Amino acid sequence: MRSPLLASVVALTLGAASLYAADTPAKTKAETPKAPVRFQNDGNPERLKNPLLIQPDENVAYGSHRMQVMYFWRAKSDKPTPLLFYIHGGGWTNGDRSAVNGMLKESLAAGFSVVSVEYRTIKDATADGVVPPVKGPMLDCARALQFCRSKAKEWNLDKTKVGAAGGSAGACTSLWLAFHDDLADPKSEDPIARESTRLTCAAVQVPQTSLDPHQMREWTPNSTYGAHAFGIVGDSKKKTSSFQAFYEAREKIMPWIKEYSPYELVTRDDPPVGLFFGSVPNLGKNEKDPTHTANFGVKLKEHCDEIKAPCELVYPGAPNVVHANPNDYIKAYLLPSAK
Repeated sequence: MRSPLLASVVALTLGAASLYAADTPAKTKAETPKAPVRFQNDGNPERLKNPLLIQPDENVAYGSHRMQVMYFWRAKSDKPTPLLFYIHGGGWTNGDRSAVNGMLKESLAAGFSVVSVEYRTIKDATADGVVPPVKGPMLDCARALQFCRSKAKEWNLDKTKVGAAGGSAGACTSLWLAFHDDLADPKSEDPIARESTRLTCAAVQVPQTSLDPHQMREWTPNSTYGAHAFGIVGDSKKKTSSFQAFYEAREKIMPWIKEYSPYELVTRDDPPVGLFFGSVPNLGKNEKDPTHTANFGVKLKEHCDEIKAPCELVYPGAPNVVHANPNDYIKAYLLPSAK
């Protein structure tokens, strides 16, 4: 027969253990940190990846499409100021106007006003029936530049001093503006369309200097970029990648390549451009990031040197570097006293 005293002690001990267990947090497996969610431009031009370092003086539309908007920051000056015209990157499918943060403070401190432009994406342009799709973002940026010049008096701008900047696809568009013939239409009834699209200079980071798939594959064999610009897709059934379809369609779309590839447009009388890359070139070899390889810069620089068009190429260890970064380059040409 079990002792009543022993039974009581056992019960008290079990009860205490139960209370202790209830007060002790259960051990859980360590959670695997989640990868940060990649920012995606969802068609709302006011949704930004990063907060603006300085709030703009104006957020204004330059067209009727929801994406045809720009931020404007006014430099403090009694005299008309130069303008930094910034075009964000993102493959014409992503990115937003907050990308200007990297140049914003220094530009305003140097005494020139700043615009950061939004534009229709490839998807938007396709929905609008624009052919080829890349025409949409490129012409939007040209129109935005004309709009800025039309506001010169109101915004206290010197319309003869406009420098473009941007990264990746924004850099490609900046070079397109720099090298393209003036899109101004002097006879237009629209006063904005009569304004010039020519630049004083451009300082761009990791640009795609060519949209020719043959050139891209020759320079960097594992190239994958550019098909979307011309509305070309691959064929999964035939196991054909979009770039291979792009490559095979080259002759058919050559008129488009000649119109939208910066390499095809540059001439001796074009404004000076600075090309900035964070990696060294590796011509003819596969690259870790073939879309942003310095190979693009080397080949455009060679071409510009051949035709005596002004071009500076900067990458780690590059020879003859005069301007270390885009800010220095823009200041040198918009503020000649800074050279």
